[in-house]
Amino acid sequence: MAAETTPLQQLVKVLELGTPSQSRGHTFITGESMYFPTGRVYGGQVIAQSLIAASKTVPDEREPDSIHGYFIAPGDIHQDLLFDVETLRDGHSFSARRVNVTQTQGAILTAIASFQKRGQTGVDFADSMPPDVPAPETLKSAKELMAPYADNNPFADFYATKSPFDLRHIKRTILLGPDKESAQKDCGYQMVWMRAEGELDVSQTMHRALLALGCDQIMLEPIIRRSGLSALTPGLSFASIDHSMWWYRDIDVTKWHLYVQDSPTAAHGRGLSMAKVYTQDGELAAAMVQEAMLRAPQI
Repeated sequence: MAAETTPLQQLVKVLELGTPSQSRGHTFITGESMYFPTGRVYGGQVIAQSLIAASKTVPDEREPDSIHGYFIAPGDIHQDLLFDVETLRDGHSFSARRVNVTQTQGAILTAIASFQKRGQTGVDFADSMPPDVPAPETLKSAKELMAPYADNNPFADFYATKSPFDLRHIKRTILLGPDKESAQKDCGYQMVWMRAEGELDVSQTMHRALLALGCDQIMLEPIIRRSGLSALTPGLSFASIDHSMWWYRDIDVTKWHLYVQDSPTAAHGRGLSMAKVYTQDGELAAAMVQEAMLRAPQI
């Protein structure tokens, strides 16, 4: 009897995409979507797939150093995605690619990805990880917290049984209710441990794509936290507008990473969220910024 496919294995399969084809200087690749409770294409997924699609057009010794994506319209998880990769430049050190992602209704995302040749030297420094951070093993996982609600809420069921990532909040999670103390202090600061559950034998590019996907589960939380709202706020509406991410050091998504997050501002129905991502031994491996639309009836 064949072993059951794990959520992480299913996710890697979704990110691997189809066989590339070329036409008039463009590379075209198709892909499918993972399940997500909204019925729409998960933003982190399509950013990660765009990175993988672009990587199929660059030399093997070049790895992603950044991606900048703009979400144009919701996607349908029941339709295939078409990734149109345009080669913008191949220099001595960097390669730049534009990726347009479409479905039958039109464009859903456009992104620019940069790849750098491995092993280059230069200045090297980084902010330190915050001191005295509780170890992830001492904290409750989102899977454990959401399990009692899984039968009645599709998002709770996703976090409890279908997500390939283990999330562990150091502060009270806003998945179950607002953080009134943070809201009173006008503060969106939070720290979250995250890792992918399982073993992986994949490229560093795939690890970075998986980090891009996983981070999208928590990138809006500082905005919601500072606003005094929660994922359970009636009528709450939110969607990612754009997402930028930079990688500076190698990662292994099956190991714990600490997300140090904050939201510096929100106005006009939009909020900005920022994060630094540290390995468990204190290396600053990546950084990211995301803007989102956020609306609630009482605001």
